[in-house]
Amino acid sequence: MKERYSLGRTLYGNPIPDSIVRKAERRFSKYAAKFGFDPEASPSLVALGEGRGFEDFGIRNLLDAASVPPGAGEPIDGKKGVVIGTIRMGFGHCRMAIAIASAARSLGHEPYWLDLMSFPDSAASKTIKYLEDLYNLGSRISQRSKFFNKYVWEYVTGTAAQRLTFSVEEDALSRLFVPLYRDLPKDIPFFSTHPWTGHAAVNAGLTDVVTIVPDNFPLAFHVVEGSCHAVQSPSSYMGYRSLHSMGGPVRLSSCMPESEISLTGHYVDHEIVAGLEGDCEARLERMRDRRTRRFLLTMGGAGAQVRRFAAIARTCRDAIDSKRLALFINMGDHKGRWADLEAELRASSIPWTLHTDWAETRSFVEESRSGDVSGIHVFLHDDFFSAVYSTNLLMRVSDVMITKPSELSFYPVPKLFIQRVGRHEAWGAIRGSEIGDGTIETASETGLFRTLKLLIEEDDLGKLYNANILRNWRDGVYDGAYNAVKLADSLRRP
Repeated sequence: MKERYSLGRTLYGNPIPDSIVRKAERRFSKYAAKFGFDPEASPSLVALGEGRGFEDFGIRNLLDAASVPPGAGEPIDGKKGVVIGTIRMGFGHCRMAIAIASAARSLGHEPYWLDLMSFPDSAASKTIKYLEDLYNLGSRISQRSKFFNKYVWEYVTGTAAQRLTFSVEEDALSRLFVPLYRDLPKDIPFFSTHPWTGHAAVNAGLTDVVTIVPDNFPLAFHVVEGSCHAVQSPSSYMGYRSLHSMGGPVRLSSCMPESEISLTGHYVDHEIVAGLEGDCEARLERMRDRRTRRFLLTMGGAGAQVRRFAAIARTCRDAIDSKRLALFINMGDHKGRWADLEAELRASSIPWTLHTDWAETRSFVEESRSGDVSGIHVFLHDDFFSAVYSTNLLMRVSDVMITKPSELSFYPVPKLFIQRVGRHEAWGAIRGSEIGDGTIETASETGLFRTLKLLIEEDDLGKLYNANILRNWRDGVYDGAYNAVKLADSLRRP
């Protein structure tokens, strides 16, 4: 490890300035000192099947044996097992992890969940929590301040993270996470849903690491040298393969090797892909029968869309009262953001029904498959998995999903894209609009409300999007999670 971080380092054969290496080392040292990093403090990992992830997908959490009751954990199955690395930062990263777990299980694997936030006394969890709080704050400010969004947040989430030197800095930081990996079999397939988990896996000596690259905008932030990068679109493939626009202060002369990148397609849960044809037919049938249309609004992990949600509810009031439209609003686990939205709804005398019980939410979804729905239904869950997965369930019984162009851009449901949160999300809407299962990003309120009115009152866009979803499904566009698992299998040495 010492040699890897020495001066004169290269990345895919491209020399990295010594100043960048020193900056990366200073950042690592800062957080190591701030949170008391001990490189020898390694947990003894055991697999524990508990919670809703285990109930739905057989996901076993990898935890410190010292934190579970004696005899409660199981050893890691190095033959059938696959490990999915997450950091519980943002719903999109968790959503990708769920998709991989779902596909892995359908292909006969035992999915293990290594959440780096599950070790609260470690420097790893403390560092992630600190940086997550900063990111969420920036996301929320970006939705309130046009100046901050244009001149600060777009730069942070776009230009800065696009430089290849960014990968070096994240790689150095990931050494804080390496002790959590020491109990993993070195050849077990490992899926990284955030670059920190991927860098740490490579630094820990794991040999079969697949980086699950999010979004559709090539960012060096997601580059993990020593892993194979799974990407969702042709433009993303070209961008990462050529390290497009990633030079910054570095003059790039070499590309990412073909052996370290694969175009897999969109990461979508097995259950959604398997039920896609029936879900599209149900949407078209509701449209033909002039039944109440269901629009799903999804709150992102940073909780930055309250004002836009309130404006949509007010604008749609007449359509809701006349039962032409029903709104599903998944607030995730954002109690504070729900309090803000609740105040907005109360001020406008808009009624709603609140769902906070997981069993009740699942029953509501099942009943909605064939039954009629009206009014506004708000979903709020304490459990992080439930907060994320509620959207995956609700989208299947919705006619349109209203979302920022996040990782949800890649799911097979008609989508109305509202304003992005960060420059990197813009290309999610571009991808959705190009393959025809979603709108162009509607950043302005007038553009949003015109499109919203069209989707409520007319049929042509709904028919178009469902037809394209079925075409994309036949073409394998939504098979990315399966293909990523198969990719990991192919990397494994006999």
